Amino acid sequence: MRILITGGAGFIGSHLCDHFLARGDEVIAMDNFLTGSPDNIAHLQKHPRFKFIRQDVTEFIRVDGYLDAVLHFASPASPRSYIAYPIQTLKVGALGTHKACGLARGKGARFLLASTSEVYGDPLVHPQREDYWGNVNPIGPRGVYDEAKRFAEAMTLAYRRAHNVDTRIVRIFNTYGPRNALDDGRVVPNFVAQALRGEPLTVHGDGAQTRSFTYVSDLVDGIARLLASSEAEPVNIGNPNEMTILTFAEKINAITGNSAGIIYQPRGVDDPNRRCPDISKARRVLGWEPKVSLDAGLEETIAYFAAKLKK
Repeated sequence: MRILITGGAGFIGSHLCDHFLARGDEVIAMDNFLTGSPDNIAHLQKHPRFKFIRQDVTEFIRVDGYLDAVLHFASPASPRSYIAYPIQTLKVGALGTHKACGLARGKGARFLLASTSEVYGDPLVHPQREDYWGNVNPIGPRGVYDEAKRFAEAMTLAYRRAHNVDTRIVRIFNTYGPRNALDDGRVVPNFVAQALRGEPLTVHGDGAQTRSFTYVSDLVDGIARLLASSEAEPVNIGNPNEMTILTFAEKINAITGNSAGIIYQPRGVDDPNRRCPDISKARRVLGWEPKVSLDAGLEETIAYFAAKLKK
């Protein structure tokens, strides 16, 4: 296959590049480095089946030659980054998705959208199934990301219905692993970086809010399975093993031997109370479920961050 990955220099995008190259595909990565990093794809620059195009995907996308698939992963994805870049986040969800869908249509390529568990907002249903419409504050600070992705899903299915584009939508839940940015702002890089520096871990609120954590290789496997499937409706890919943020913080301190403890700060606006996927659809239609344990995934992630902090 010949595959375009927008956001290909991002955390997840770069791992997707690795996956498809490893199985023998040709990969074109596209990124403007707003939140992606050249470091994430530096090891691929001399690969004979890899090409990089630096471009903002909200502008017209031109790719020479045929494409079998377009995977649209371009977007700020952490609260810190999409609050810092609210207009860019909205633009890449709207204009970027429009341009990427248009390219897929023109090439006769399959289109896969990276959506998010944030489309569920602060959910009133638990765990979250794909048929839940969500509880989103459209004008809150997190709304720029939530609504950008909800619009992107609507755009994707509009292209399917109006132009017969072969589409897929993955709703990604909290994912962690090597190449997460140290200053990402999400809980795993935050806690691990603080612990490795010997600092107290910052818990927002009382820490009773829950998350579940998917190792990046499990996510990539689910995305590849979805791309190869015939499922057009959204599919949750995430780990259903839920834990409180406080429990997770205590776990990170224990693993790293950090004795600095925990400090508490006020919670952010619209921070979800519970976040956990129902993955029964992924199990049924993709034969997928996570395989990497939290302990094994954290071992790899902590080693990566420790090496980054030494540089």
